[in-house]
Amino acid sequence: MSTETDLIKLYSGRILALAADIPHTARLENPMGSSKKRSPLCGSTVTVDVDVEDGRVVRFGQDVKACALGQAAASVLGANIIGRGRGEIQTARDELHAMLKREGPVPSAPFQGWEVLEPAKSYKNRHASIMLAVEAALEAVDAAEAVSGPV
Repeated sequence: MSTETDLIKLYSGRILALAADIPHTARLENPMGSSKKRSPLCGSTVTVDVDVEDGRVVRFGQDVKACALGQAAASVLGANIIGRGRGEIQTARDELHAMLKREGPVPSAPFQGWEVLEPAKSYKNRHASIMLAVEAALEAVDAAEAVSGPV
């Protein structure tokens, strides 16, 4: 593997565009659920706030301090999480993890945008940063569920 060529492929224009345009970057005031996740390997952090109604995420905010790959993952999540229930978010998390770690397929709709991160499969040191946003979202939904009942 040519390191320079592989890094150029890894940080594609699409990844950089997603990283530059992350939706819902304002934290919520008095969220029903919150979670902060940190990757000890690289120091990336993501904080997610959610409000839920009728088992669905109705408001979402995130503070993303991560590499371009973590930012791109957070961008796809932010663009698609409103209206999703806990099960859908867990499925998305599991599919993203499988794509990165076990040669699984691209995550299903509405999170298929994570396919842009397929080149990161061989960069195991980047996986934790990529997973931060969806893991924080799932934990925030669990926190909201503890307050409001099952999501």
